[in-house]
Amino acid sequence: QVQLVESGGGLVQAGGSLRLSCSASGRIFSINAMGWYRQAPGKQRELVARITSGSSTNYADAVKGRFTISRDNAKNTVYLQMNSLKPEDTAAYYCNAELRTTGWGRLLDYWGQGTQVTVSS
Repeated sequence: QVQLVESGGGLVQAGGSLRLSCSASGRIFSINAMGWYRQAPGKQRELVARITSGSSTNYADAVKGRFTISRDNAKNTVYLQMNSLKPEDTAAYYCNAELRTTGWGRLLDYWGQGTQVTVSS
């Protein structure tokens, strides 16, 4: 099986920074894209940032210029550097990986358990 383990969430004041990490392990043949999503109470889960195996990135408009996604392919790890945090960034952040468990398999979505980010005003 495949596991995604996140770390780095916490409580921070507005204007502060946090760095999230997510490592994928288990039966992995290849990883296509990795990304971060977030879900605030009463809201739908939304894409924050995504990075492909070729390092192409895309960001939600709300975080452009403040968040940076990066990836270490050798470690199957994705990072999210979050700067200039705002109270509206408060949410549970989930790691996502699109991957194949075999060379002939289809792309599957896997999710981490989530890590809470709380930004106080």
